[in-house]
Amino acid sequence: MRQHLERALAAALLLSPPLALASCASPAEPERLTAVVRERLDFDPSSFTQGLEVAPGGGLYVGTGMWGESRVYVRGEDGTEGASASISPELFGEGITLVDDHLWQLTWQDGTAFKRDPRTLDEIGRAHYRGEGWGICYREDAGEVLLSDGTSRLRRMDPDTLEELDDRGAVEVTEDGEPVAGLNELECVGGDVYANIFTTTDIVRIDADTGKVTARIDASGLANRAGADPDNVLNGIAHIPGSDEFYLTGKRWPDLYRVSFEPAD
Repeated sequence: MRQHLERALAAALLLSPPLALASCASPAEPERLTAVVRERLDFDPSSFTQGLEVAPGGGLYVGTGMWGESRVYVRGEDGTEGASASISPELFGEGITLVDDHLWQLTWQDGTAFKRDPRTLDEIGRAHYRGEGWGICYREDAGEVLLSDGTSRLRRMDPDTLEELDDRGAVEVTEDGEPVAGLNELECVGGDVYANIFTTTDIVRIDADTGKVTARIDASGLANRAGADPDNVLNGIAHIPGSDEFYLTGKRWPDLYRVSFEPAD
């Protein structure tokens, strides 16, 4: 009888589909990376940097904050300042992103975004959105921009009108199953989003489709030589096209760093 039972069990195992071992395994842990400085460049210590973006043909767009000081300007490759545009003193500037033939500039608590000519930075339109605006980046392949508001959500917006794409829904960003709050300045690179975590020296790399954090990047090795002010934190990520490198800076930092993200020891 026992032999018959053993044979029946063996036959059942052969006919049954294999166990989904992957479903029992823990999800892959995010990579642990560190920002390695490749070059240090002089930067404007008066810029309360809120957004950073490489401009076509070189140089950088820089968006700044603070009441009465908020603006966006072009920083040439030689460090000189080009076009510049200020906003009303009662508005607090936030993140910026380039979308084809226009540049978006967010404001913090006013729900107003400025649409600008990317060459002159003249205002060519405005848009309005609900809630706060912190960071923004353009996903060309997906036909959307992502907007952060200081929470763990990334909101999907129309790149031309900045209207919320309700049919797509927001992205909830999680790490090891837990929400990651404080998402601030953003940079979209293909299917990934890089986000500063507010007031920290950490950057997270996020899968833009699932919201899962795929890497946590330690940027504490970058010297913060700004004045003694709790607001003067790391803020500003710009991917360098055609490379695996980025520019990083912070609020009122006198330094701009060209970095690569390498596996942590």
